Amino acid sequence: MQKEDKIKLIKTYQKNVNDTGSVEVQVAILTQRINLLTEHLKINKKDFHSRYGLLKMVGKRRRFLNYIKKKDLNFYRSLISKLGVRR
Repeated sequence: MQKEDKIKLIKTYQKNVNDTGSVEVQVAILTQRINLLTEHLKINKKDFHSRYGLLKMVGKRRRFLNYIKKKDLNFYRSLISKLGVRR
């Protein structure tokens, strides 16, 4: 993931100007990384080390989304629809 893409994601999902690490921003960044890694694994089917990293990222994103779901259900629904995450 390029630095410009990451900055654009942070600006899209941040709550205020100095927010770079809120749960919403982290979920957005993880979703982008998961999508990129999924495309990589479609080409390189035997890359099992990257597949392991992908599974760890998916689990981390799931934990973040569970936290958001407990905190605010309406925001959770809007976030997964914006990101296009199936749950």
